[in-house]
Amino acid sequence: MRHTATIIFLEILVTAQVLSQLPTASEIAGQMKVGWNIVNTLEVPDSSLDAETYWGNPKVNQTLITAVRNAGFNTIRIPCAWDSHANQTTLVIDTNWLKRVKEVVDYCYTNNMYIILNCHWDDGWLENNVTVAKKDTTNIKQKAYWTQIADYFKEYDEHLLFAGANEPNVDDATQMSVLMSYHQTFIDAVRSTGGNNSSRVLVIQGPSTDIQKTNTLMTTMPVDSISDRLMVEIHYYTPWNFCGLDADASWGKMFYFWGTGYHSTTNTTRNATWGEESTVESFFQLMKTKFADHGIPMILGEFGAIKRTSLTGTDLTLHIASRQYFFQYITSAAIRYSMIPFCWDNGIFERNNGTVIDSGVLNAIMQGATSVTEQQETLPAQFLLTQNYPNPFNPTTSISFSIPAKLFVSLKIYDVLGREVATLLNEQMSAGLHDIQVNGAGLPSGVYLYRLSAIPSAQQDIVTTKGRNGQSGSFSETKKLILLK
Repeated sequence: MRHTATIIFLEILVTAQVLSQLPTASEIAGQMKVGWNIVNTLEVPDSSLDAETYWGNPKVNQTLITAVRNAGFNTIRIPCAWDSHANQTTLVIDTNWLKRVKEVVDYCYTNNMYIILNCHWDDGWLENNVTVAKKDTTNIKQKAYWTQIADYFKEYDEHLLFAGANEPNVDDATQMSVLMSYHQTFIDAVRSTGGNNSSRVLVIQGPSTDIQKTNTLMTTMPVDSISDRLMVEIHYYTPWNFCGLDADASWGKMFYFWGTGYHSTTNTTRNATWGEESTVESFFQLMKTKFADHGIPMILGEFGAIKRTSLTGTDLTLHIASRQYFFQYITSAAIRYSMIPFCWDNGIFERNNGTVIDSGVLNAIMQGATSVTEQQETLPAQFLLTQNYPNPFNPTTSISFSIPAKLFVSLKIYDVLGREVATLLNEQMSAGLHDIQVNGAGLPSGVYLYRLSAIPSAQQDIVTTKGRNGQSGSFSETKKLILLK
């Protein structure tokens, strides 16, 4: 259930303090909901500062990132090139490039988002050189780059995560051993810079970020100096015939239609013949068993499917519906199997101004995330009011609470002097989980309190102030609400 309310804030809050030890990977994974990739932009492998635009996208701006946050994504993955912007003799990264990457990271911070900053393909200096012959020279670069990157961002809090690679090409145990050395160099380089990097969460890629290879070849994790600060990343583009194949190949044809209920009865040769829902379930279960069940959080760093714009008529209509179903199903399944999904976006947003241009896919992703909550939701045994998230926020936030039975609920906003300034809820609510949306757009920064009170419906004329241990069946709790601009 969703409500929107406007509230007034009076007291300005300064920037959050740097933590002496950052939260664990498990704690952060619990806050990261649904992610979005800034695609084909900062990872362009060219030394120019204008390289960001060379693959057809405009430079990233604050308006875009705010639009992404407002659409429901609370985490952003920034694919990034570094080797292309480094002196190949000294391995020193261009300071102007570091400043530009920082600008983009700060766009995300303004929206209180989590950020994964990675080392992407970048002409394959690491990705294509996971070999014994290239091990030493690649590790020298890995150490040099991540020491500089980590030191530059050392004071950032837990919202910033580092990822040491992208899709490192690995086919066997020997190459896997080399990849583990690259991961170890990455971890050691980041930790050596101290400060918040001593406990920052780091993301480790499976071999080729392929589920089957990761399940078979990744038999251990690299060593870290602090516990529960590593996540594992895999990607999902299965079946490639549907997700990315743009011309028929000798090994298979393009698929236009994917999923139960979305096969064509007239263009049957383009229906998916493998890699549908049962494959998703079995593959994701492998990762859950291997990592999540042992306390290692997982990132589904990329997933997506191209849009077949050459289709027309009923084929196009069915393909669009099938593609939306794919995005919804993968999002939902990832969350069900304890992975944080990040879509690879080639067309949800207009990149200049953040306008949503593919609401079907956006809604599918958000419905996939929401459906998990609904599927997992059970009648709560007691009252629960969670801290609103994000907090601080700008311009919207969400307040969630659970009630064990049908109750009359009051949710109000108060200023720091205890004066009521807004009523968000004052009505009878059904048992279960409720999500209240608060909108502070256009209002000044500051601090307020929100108070949830719940009483039996028969006593709704009573003002409850007794707290958790008060009158039987009643509940009252207060938390802080902050808007930053």
